[in-house]
Amino acid sequence: MKKIICLALAMMMLLALCACGEKKEEAPAAPEAVTFTMGIDAEYPPFSYIDDNGEYAGFDVEVCRAACEKLGWNFEVFAVNWDEKLVQLDADECDCVWSGMTILDSMKEAGYVLSAPYYDSTQVMLVKSDSGFASSADLAGKDVAVQLGTSGEALLADDGDLADLAATFNNVITCDSFLKCFTELDGGAVDAVFVDMPVATAYAAENEGFTVLNENLGAEQYGIAFRSGDSEMCAAIEGAVAELVKDGTYAKIAENYPDIINNLLFIN
Repeated sequence: MKKIICLALAMMMLLALCACGEKKEEAPAAPEAVTFTMGIDAEYPPFSYIDDNGEYAGFDVEVCRAACEKLGWNFEVFAVNWDEKLVQLDADECDCVWSGMTILDSMKEAGYVLSAPYYDSTQVMLVKSDSGFASSADLAGKDVAVQLGTSGEALLADDGDLADLAATFNNVITCDSFLKCFTELDGGAVDAVFVDMPVATAYAAENEGFTVLNENLGAEQYGIAFRSGDSEMCAAIEGAVAELVKDGTYAKIAENYPDIINNLLFIN
């Protein structure tokens, strides 16, 4: 009897071991979808802004959204404080800064990964139509507004390329958004706004009583900034944009922004 019991126990253990061996391996968990957060200036039409429906819109926003669709990434937008944009990028609050952003040598020297340029721009003066000003020379002794953290502010700084021009002004007033600059101009607190050409053109087209002086005061190019070490992410975005250019999506988006289409580098 003892032999029979021992044999039965041995068989049960063998069967249990076989069952364990035949247990199917669990399928690996599906990788989580990448969420790409675009950092923008939410008051920078026509590249990035909030539309009448309260949604983020603009040329850069549309292109980024389409690029994320190509890559199968989730798309999100984060409105940065433009003067602190690189600090917020380094803090992982967004994955890039893509919002009519001028490519600066200081960014390259600081180690940021920068995309190829996609837009040629210049700085101009926006004034009231009845001001009588015809050029920047007419603004000697006047007050001029510029947005904090922009290439325009850098150009007018004491060590900037347009420091001599800035020295002719009575005062250079800085605001944390272009809309505040325009509000200061509309209210008579300043006599002109030093601003990127496409932004000035779009504002003058949508608001009566403002004129862009026919004088280009500094050439620059727009690009996308990524954190140091994010070369692969930059390459992925650039590859997706290249596909948008190839399949015509890029040109179709650009048609919605006639004020900038002629200066886009990816439009033939």
